[in-house]
Amino acid sequence: MAPAAMMAFATAAPLGGGAARPRAAVSSASSTFTPDVAGVAPCAATAAASRRRARPQAAAALRMTAPPPVPLGETAACAVLGQDGNGAAWKVHKFGGSSLANATCFRNVASILRTEAAADAAAAQGKLFVVVSAVGGVTDALEALVVAARDRASGEHYLEGLDALREQHEALAEELLQPGARASFTASLTSGLRDIRDLLRAAWIARSASSRITELVVGHGELWSAQLLWGLLRQGGEESVAAAIEAVVGAPGVGGPKSAPCSWLDARDVLVASPSAGRSIRRVVDWDVSRSKLNEWTRSNPTTLVVATGFICADPEGVPTTLGRDGSDYSASSFARLLCASEVTIWTDVAGVFSADPRVVRDAVVIPKLTYKEAAELAYFGARVLHPDTMTPAIDMGIPLRIRSTLDPSAAGTYVDGVADDSAAAAADNSAPAAVVNALARSREMSGVKGFSTVSDVSLINLEGTGMIGVPGIASTLFGALSAAGISVILIAQASSEFSLCVAVPGSSGEAAVVAVRKAFRAELLERLVSSVELLSHCSILAMVGERMQHQPGMSARLFASLSKAGVNIRAISQGSSENNISVVVARSDEQRAVRACHSAFYLSDQTLSVGVIGTGLVGGTLLDQIQSQAASLRSDFGVDIRVRGLATSKKMLLAPDALDLDSWADALAANGATAPLDLDAFSAHILDATLPHAVIFDCTASEALSPYYPRWLAAGIHIITPNKKANSDSTALYTAIRDAQQRLNTHFFYEANVGAGLPIISTIRDLLRTGDTFTRIEGIFSGTLSYIFNEFTPDTTFSSIVARAASEGYTEPDPRDDLAGTDVARKVVILAREIGITVELADVAVESLVPAELADTTAVSVEEFTRRLPEFDDGLTAMAAEAATAGELLRYVGVIDVPAKKCTVELRRYRADHPFGRLQGSDNIVSFHTRRYDTQPLVIQGPGAGAAVTAAGVFADLLRLAAHLGAPSTADM
Repeated sequence: MAPAAMMAFATAAPLGGGAARPRAAVSSASSTFTPDVAGVAPCAATAAASRRRARPQAAAALRMTAPPPVPLGETAACAVLGQDGNGAAWKVHKFGGSSLANATCFRNVASILRTEAAADAAAAQGKLFVVVSAVGGVTDALEALVVAARDRASGEHYLEGLDALREQHEALAEELLQPGARASFTASLTSGLRDIRDLLRAAWIARSASSRITELVVGHGELWSAQLLWGLLRQGGEESVAAAIEAVVGAPGVGGPKSAPCSWLDARDVLVASPSAGRSIRRVVDWDVSRSKLNEWTRSNPTTLVVATGFICADPEGVPTTLGRDGSDYSASSFARLLCASEVTIWTDVAGVFSADPRVVRDAVVIPKLTYKEAAELAYFGARVLHPDTMTPAIDMGIPLRIRSTLDPSAAGTYVDGVADDSAAAAADNSAPAAVVNALARSREMSGVKGFSTVSDVSLINLEGTGMIGVPGIASTLFGALSAAGISVILIAQASSEFSLCVAVPGSSGEAAVVAVRKAFRAELLERLVSSVELLSHCSILAMVGERMQHQPGMSARLFASLSKAGVNIRAISQGSSENNISVVVARSDEQRAVRACHSAFYLSDQTLSVGVIGTGLVGGTLLDQIQSQAASLRSDFGVDIRVRGLATSKKMLLAPDALDLDSWADALAANGATAPLDLDAFSAHILDATLPHAVIFDCTASEALSPYYPRWLAAGIHIITPNKKANSDSTALYTAIRDAQQRLNTHFFYEANVGAGLPIISTIRDLLRTGDTFTRIEGIFSGTLSYIFNEFTPDTTFSSIVARAASEGYTEPDPRDDLAGTDVARKVVILAREIGITVELADVAVESLVPAELADTTAVSVEEFTRRLPEFDDGLTAMAAEAATAGELLRYVGVIDVPAKKCTVELRRYRADHPFGRLQGSDNIVSFHTRRYDTQPLVIQGPGAGAAVTAAGVFADLLRLAAHLGAPSTADM
């Protein structure tokens, strides 16, 4: 590389124009300003901005109970740089590339700084030190140019890339700066691009580019963005940010150099850093030298507002270099330490640190308060807002950090300091916004858990062998082999028996790790001292973080229970004695389900159920109305968030991305163009939403067509609730397949309404069995229709007239033969028999049909003909009723299970008038349980067993039972 090219980058023309300055010179300018913020719109380009982020290899520097003691030299330096020994005069604000993506974003930043300055002025607080990254995407573009020049890329010549950068920055200057400032910036931009062109030409000729050349090139982006923002802020009058600060702290130039209310600082003038002597990829700031240079700069440039370049610095020889990826965050933290600042605010495009990835957990919340430890753990395990080692300089001095959003500057964001007790921190920190203090109450509801974070695509290396037990150096050999191969270990897990040792490594390093470990243990493998070295790929790490978890018993139990209920298998576990972080390794395919389930289990979000309802007739429609009326109270009182996201009829379906409006579901379902043809596979896939923790399908039909889908849905992780009796009374093979499918993901199948609508018949049987009771006989009146008919039927009436009345009053099916045939009762008997362990098919039940054989063929005999001819057959039943009455008895249509004989029957029986069955009124159902405990006096359950309202209520109650199983909190166990 030509020496001229090196020197060109080592000098820079000041924005105001003129000759290039020596590196030892300083850059400042004096002018008050008022940023042009009228009509500022939110920055819309932040989501696409490329952020310079890379997970560091370790966060050990942050794993501390409290910041280490500050060297005495640094304490003394505070008196020089700040107003007092605590350095309260300075506040550091860092804006990343996403916050500077376009002209609107620049104006937004100016507006934010004005607001912050006004707030500080009102609170009699100090000065602003602003650190900026390059314009969004520029650093990546510059790095790509180096690669293009080195590789002589055919797709795009590096000169074309330089032209694009020129156009981008000239367009920003055209929109942001006034003519004089624009001309100065354009001159500086042209000089910088000329230097870059020379460097890229050298790389093109040599077909190589050293790290020094790369750093020289990529560092220009911050120079340009800082000068653009500085130029924008200088444009104004006495209402500028600097003027607002100076009104409080006074003119720093009194008795000394003239004050420059707004200055810009090239960080290469003061920030000196060297490569780490250890294994860190981050350059290490020379604090003594940098502090001396900054002292000199501040004495020569008294100022109330500084716009400084992030990312770039100088090495001890004065050669320009960079701090590495995420260097602007590190710059802000470093300047905060050098200035003894009162706090650092990291402005980004998200609202703060979330309790989980909001792209996965829709109800993730911004964590209002974190400790340094918690922030480090979340940052290491994937929370992309923070980066562990970039915070270290500020943490060393105990300087609080804030993470706030440029898209919502009024939001409090996340506050990070060294205080573990949230309430104490809120009381002690008067600078914390009221919104942050108030939000700490939310943190205390999290049972010590602050959030969940994940690392995707990791591989597990498992080392096993009986020869490892008690042998020193096994772990050392393992880690040495991985270190020699350049592979970072993310997680370690070892059984106390020392029989196995497991480590997690980046997924891309899995194969190389196995090769390295097998090579290191080749002798032990040959001698069978180590039996295997296995690779388990496609894994993810889920970390649960909270410094106060150590004071809360049962944290691990709740974590593991939530994963179990979600059907997620744990492959490895790691936890330190401090309990700040509990990490588990799961299959990558289970990652989203795992984090959603854990997040819900710790009440960081509501217990959310993605619900689909198939069948919107009387029962289904009534169920939807009941859910709508109770949804708000269930969410507020129990944390159960029921989101009905799909409706289906026999022909069409209506799907919603979030939740349907249950006030108008019928209109939406009927609207033209709003629905799609019914596709049960697409319907179930929609309900099984990857962003919601639990999925439920209600089968509110009477169709047999849905029964074969039950095993498939349950095996996929969808819970099923139904009043439909068809599946449970189908073949034993299907009945067994449904139960087997539940085991795969621990899904639930609730069907209380199969027998007795809302009556607790199924649950009572289960309670009796679980407590050790045994059944001898079950008998009951299980049909509301037939209960009504025989409660009304006497020798003085005719059977056909009662059937006609029941039909006219809506007690029967459209075809009364569906009730009179007894098949519906037989299905209920089969369901109850199977509940108590009797294997029985529907065909095994002896059923006494009340439909005359001559009228039973529904294809040959219409409903109208059946109704007209039924009176022809009244005599037989009238005679039976008269005979029963003579004996003081009544006719009742019952289902009976003889347990010892394993016999099931459905028939007409006679009961005395004082028998519970004889006293039955209206359309009530009744069931009598004869058990070992309830022998002389049976257990009787009686109540309404038919009707849309009670059936829907029974189904709704099953939904709440499901929510309780899934972890919904309730003082009454729901």
